[in-house]
Amino acid sequence: MRYDSARLAGSVYTETKPRRRSFDSSFFLLVVLLLAIGVVMVLSASFPRAYYDPGEVTGGNAAYYFVRQLIYALLGLAVLLLASRVPMDLYRRWAIPFLGATLVLLALVPVIGVKANGSRRWLGVGSLTVQPSELAKLAVILSFSVLICRFREKMRTVRWGILPFLGILGLIVGLLVLEPHFSASIIIIAVGGVMMFLGGVGLGWFGAALGGAGAGLAVLLTFFPYASSRINTWRDPFSSSSDEGYQIVQSLYSIGSGGLSGLGLGGSRQKFLYLPEEHNDFIFSVVCEELGFIGAALILVLFALLILRGFWIALHCRRRFDFLVCAGITTLLAIQVFLNVAVVTNLVPCTGISLPFFSYGGTALLIQLGEMGIVLSASREILEERTEK
Repeated sequence: MRYDSARLAGSVYTETKPRRRSFDSSFFLLVVLLLAIGVVMVLSASFPRAYYDPGEVTGGNAAYYFVRQLIYALLGLAVLLLASRVPMDLYRRWAIPFLGATLVLLALVPVIGVKANGSRRWLGVGSLTVQPSELAKLAVILSFSVLICRFREKMRTVRWGILPFLGILGLIVGLLVLEPHFSASIIIIAVGGVMMFLGGVGLGWFGAALGGAGAGLAVLLTFFPYASSRINTWRDPFSSSSDEGYQIVQSLYSIGSGGLSGLGLGGSRQKFLYLPEEHNDFIFSVVCEELGFIGAALILVLFALLILRGFWIALHCRRRFDFLVCAGITTLLAIQVFLNVAVVTNLVPCTGISLPFFSYGGTALLIQLGEMGIVLSASREILEERTEK
């Protein structure tokens, strides 16, 4: 705090740099609460597969996935607190270099990436793996925020408001298709579109993009039988319940078994090697089975409160960059929650999208909590400005 020596009767004070004030406690508590519930659900959903899976990964240790997720959760909280202490100016300064580093990592994945389930999506260093697609989501938000601020008066022009952003999206999506990782591509395109809209790009461009997407989907369904069969499975999963529709059918069985109040924590039956990816992309199905409609609805309410609080922080930011970053991160969270729940309930065709703070995965959890830390950093700036007035 600064002191006026004349006002304080001649007392001499030295000017010291103020400490960064506290962040938004409501946002932080919502994150911690969802994270705690998520870690418990990973334990409940994963122990049958960890124990019965004949692979050598778990070694029959029923708590294998839970212990790893707990470690990543604690590390993630440390990352969150560290990220919340970093000034937003520093994020702005390093946004473009971070994008460049992410592109290099994405380019390395098809060459030296770790292969699993028919895809190369990870870079491995010993026993540790990193998923660059998760970094790409944050890189798009930060870099787009910088460019929007830089081209503020030119965002409605093709040269500055369209081409640079489409170039970045095209490069990232092209590298993701090589893995292949279509779900991450969809999310990044959606987040990029929202960022461009917030930056001031005309609505006509979005209409043209939707028209192009519709034409591309029509071509995909016409000339690629795999895509057509995926749509048919989505429309009637029970027609191929032992083949392509098996996963979504088991998910629907799990959700339906929960009823209003659920079977109780740990009481799921479908997680006993019936439901694939029960501790990962389809963990919400286990949530519905064990906690019922009431428990699942309460978790969705917590997510809704977190998203609303994130947008509240964004709207109260004084600087355009801070607003764009907070709005982008909150939009990313909202898209992933909606798409994950939509997939497990068969509202949209099945694709691999994790549920933030719940689905098993170290890289995703660390980055998600780091993103929450960036939002909290912006909230510190708001509190500091209010205190100084």
